[in-house]
Amino acid sequence: MKTRPILIAAGLAAVLLASCAPAAAPAPALAPSSRSDAAPASPTSAARPASGGTDAAKDASPVTDRLVIRNARLTLVVKDTQASLDDIGRLTAESKGFIQTSSTTKVGSGLRASVVLKIPAERLDGVLANLRKMAVDVTADEVTGQDVTAEYVDLQARIKNLEAAETQLRALLEKATKTDDVLAIHRELTNYRGQIEQAKGRSEFLVASAAMSTVSLTLVPDSIAQPIQPTGWRPEGDLKRAFESLINTLQGLISALIWFAVAVLPVLLLIGVPIYVIARILRARAKARPARVTAKAATPPTPPTP
Repeated sequence: MKTRPILIAAGLAAVLLASCAPAAAPAPALAPSSRSDAAPASPTSAARPASGGTDAAKDASPVTDRLVIRNARLTLVVKDTQASLDDIGRLTAESKGFIQTSSTTKVGSGLRASVVLKIPAERLDGVLANLRKMAVDVTADEVTGQDVTAEYVDLQARIKNLEAAETQLRALLEKATKTDDVLAIHRELTNYRGQIEQAKGRSEFLVASAAMSTVSLTLVPDSIAQPIQPTGWRPEGDLKRAFESLINTLQGLISALIWFAVAVLPVLLLIGVPIYVIARILRARAKARPARVTAKAATPPTPPTP
């Protein structure tokens, strides 16, 4: 009975070692086809993943096609933005693609549009050629490609190794009798299943990205082609703005009067009234003093008594 835990521990160690074995490096790829619009490789044709362990190099086969994610970005000057949007919609439908996002902004008398298309990779070059023909001028033109073949091959090899390790763990789980052993194996199974799902999700994303290219378009209206549209005069608008200005002016004057009557006038009265009374008293005294001097000067002197 003591040998069973030892066998289970040895089995877990063997599974861990097998799953950690390095995946075989992808074999050198053939030169890419001379056709620039070649479709990206499918998961089966892009690469044949290694089986893992020491036999990985024997099972690996040469990559016949590259898995390339191609995207494009164009800025087009067009005569009529709305008509160009309609043409782009028809072209996208004919190419078995779809419009991911679309937005328009009014610029003067024209429209500026931003559109993101998803186009099958094998039709990308044809769609780009037709888009360029729609434009009066192409002010920006960029096509990029990202080769993800090596990453895809590595992911497939990793998935195969993880699935093999998962199978061995399930076999050990059937033989385990102790609770601790069952829990330990179950934790490892959960960990491996998470890694498998993550690797598969990334692999599927690469394939989908390579199958459908992203085209980002910016449509700019041609200022020369836009019709002359003079700004119309709206007298009712001017009248309304004039009344609003008059009301604002009157409100300002009334507010100033209220502030003056409440905050300024009492202070002026408190200070000004005493000053005015004092000034009146001083002025009255100043006038009375010259009158007394004049009256005294006009009185004749009294003659001396004999």
